[in-house]
Amino acid sequence: MVLPSYLKKGDTVAIIATARKVSQEEIQPAVAFFESYGLSVLLGKNLFESSNQYAGTDAQRVEDLQWALNDKNIKAIIIARGGYGTVRLMQHVDFTEFKKHPKWVIGYSDITVLHNAIHNIGVATLHATMPLNFSKNQEATRSLIKALLGKLTEIETEENYSNIAGIAKGQLVGGNLSLLYALSGTPFDIDTRDKILFIEDLDEYLYHLDRMMMQLKLSGKLSCLKGLVVGGMTDMKDNAIPFGKFPEDIILDAVKDYNYPVCFDFPAGHIDKNLAMYFGREVELTVNDAATLKFL
Repeated sequence: MVLPSYLKKGDTVAIIATARKVSQEEIQPAVAFFESYGLSVLLGKNLFESSNQYAGTDAQRVEDLQWALNDKNIKAIIIARGGYGTVRLMQHVDFTEFKKHPKWVIGYSDITVLHNAIHNIGVATLHATMPLNFSKNQEATRSLIKALLGKLTEIETEENYSNIAGIAKGQLVGGNLSLLYALSGTPFDIDTRDKILFIEDLDEYLYHLDRMMMQLKLSGKLSCLKGLVVGGMTDMKDNAIPFGKFPEDIILDAVKDYNYPVCFDFPAGHIDKNLAMYFGREVELTVNDAATLKFL
């Protein structure tokens, strides 16, 4: 796995949008934040375009993504926000120049599409907060800059007595569970063999969560893991007739036949304290009542 170069003062960061639309007011705090660390910020020319819910048409969003991937002077690409729309671009994206000059691609949620695609060509990415959320939690934004500077070494969790204890090493992969589910069978599907899988999700019915976990199990993606890390399972919903299980119960049921550590309440995902972490890097996961994820 190739690790892009960490950033230094004077490097250039690009902000683009591959999914939902954003305003200048929403992006300005991120521009000021990066500039306060001595970084130069370029904005995609279509960043503030609008096409229904999207940040411009598919063609406009592809244009900005391709520009940021190809430009050798850009050292990191941060996606402005999630929502929906990145998957619509992927059949038109060319990673040829990116593979020659890899750089950090940053985001979460809908950006799981890019994490998977880039992981499959052998380059590490950064799962982290995005400009739309920069004002929500200073710890999240500090962890992002720490990761970009190459200073992120480990993340610790709080206690969760649903954890399954153990120690495991492997590459960290994953992202938003709904996107992992949606990408199954596509060129951007992810190979989980001997990996440590991270999952998180937002605003899903409990039976949807169960269905997605069953898909991971039946497709063999759970049986071959070294470990499982569960981030925010935020604002989960139930039907009028209760499903009868909490998110932890659903996940534990899906992995009950396997023998590897499982960590819950990891501080990443659709939560304010969405801490940065490197996807594609080797990690060591140590789980007891609490857990530690070390980047090796």
